[in-house]
Amino acid sequence: MFELVECEDVVRIPPEKFDLDLKTVALEELSKKYDGMLNKDLGYVIAVISVEVSPAGKILPGDGATYHQAKFTLLTYKPEVQEIVEGEIVEIGDFGSFVRIGPVDALLHVSQILDDYIVFDGKQGILLGKETQRKLMSGDKVRARITAVSIAKGGPVGKIGITMRQPFLGKLEWIKEDVKKARGEAPKPVKEVAKKR
Repeated sequence: MFELVECEDVVRIPPEKFDLDLKTVALEELSKKYDGMLNKDLGYVIAVISVEVSPAGKILPGDGATYHQAKFTLLTYKPEVQEIVEGEIVEIGDFGSFVRIGPVDALLHVSQILDDYIVFDGKQGILLGKETQRKLMSGDKVRARITAVSIAKGGPVGKIGITMRQPFLGKLEWIKEDVKKARGEAPKPVKEVAKKR
């Protein structure tokens, strides 16, 4: 789930940037520190959106920089188990595929694609359902459910597992086909016939 998170920190303004706009420099310095960071509580930090910085700073002995209190907003993505996500297939292999969801790639294991035996065709770069003949390849748009999230505390990388083996999940074209099929199989309304007395 994407979130805007309010944070506070002290930002270091290097002396060579004293002549520049304080807010612009603070945003730049905070972006260097936070952009791309992975945190167990915040999830994946995508960007620093805005910053308010105190004009009064402190100088520490032995360092010519100034240190300012800052309040800022982060755009984050924290995947949650059972969350429904849409993404794009970015890599196919005999193990399954990787799906780009937001700023990260999630693993879609071959056993979690279809209720069918899946064959990997390395020449064409596709995963193919043996009975259904449904194909999955790089660039396909899919809908899936997050089944596992592992974000180590302070670790640089997290792991996300997803499944498409549930109703109304899968390649978006498959979902449309399934919905049409379900609508066609729905019983037609029965007209009531007036009973004769």
